[in-house]
Amino acid sequence: MKKLIVIAGAGEYPRLLVQGAKRAGVETVDVMAVKGSCERATARAADHVFPFAVGESEVAIRWTAERGYDGAVLAGQVSPLSLFRGKFGPVVRQWLAEMPVKNAHTIFGKLVSEFEKAGVRMIPASSFMEDSIPGEGVLTARGFTDVEKTDAARGFQVAEDVGRHDVGQTVLVKAGMVLAVEAFEGTNAAIRRAGKLGKGSVLCKAAREGHDWRFDIPVVGLKTLKTMKKAGVTALAFQARRLLLLDREKVVDFANRNGIAIAGFDSGLPPAPVRP
Repeated sequence: MKKLIVIAGAGEYPRLLVQGAKRAGVETVDVMAVKGSCERATARAADHVFPFAVGESEVAIRWTAERGYDGAVLAGQVSPLSLFRGKFGPVVRQWLAEMPVKNAHTIFGKLVSEFEKAGVRMIPASSFMEDSIPGEGVLTARGFTDVEKTDAARGFQVAEDVGRHDVGQTVLVKAGMVLAVEAFEGTNAAIRRAGKLGKGSVLCKAAREGHDWRFDIPVVGLKTLKTMKKAGVTALAFQARRLLLLDREKVVDFANRNGIAIAGFDSGLPPAPVRP
């Protein structure tokens, strides 16, 4: 791969992907920056930057196809509110109107399919991110208690069921009780909801079986850990080799200083691909 474009939303994940692609030998890594979301650090890491609004997706797809990239990848967060408050052209409005079910899977799946219809090869969102994908085992000084292990197992069961409906990837459990399930509001909002019901819950993060890596991979970063601390969440359980852990050293240090346990569990499912 010589020429890659990263369709970049918020957070440091797009920047890390740009840098990882360059380390892997991709000659040109450009960024299509989502207005209001893409951060300056991501733009600085790229060779060229092209801003666009969410409502201009049809134009962005056509523009990308005309420039002959070897691949394109979606990375970073886009505010869910932009899907309701943005100004959309007639084609994008038609796409949304034709969707009987609207969630991250259907919306971004539609975007991916339209890119590929235009001849743009979409590569997995986990590509070039191997340094940020942890495996199985405990990452922190403190391991899980027996109660936390039981709650983690329960959380993964619920996450599997919820994943079949593409609702969300995050479940919070305390003493066998499900306190919160992530919906369209995102991980941090689900954590805050759980915190209002009680301290001492376990956060489980999981991608469903048959997950489409082309437009999503579960992500945890320092902001997640800080939200957990405020909400009184004591442990983070994730699927080994199927999640991005951003700023691992800072995350683990923060967890250790605040008594939070972090561990990867074998799901028996295929790992996220790291090379297109």
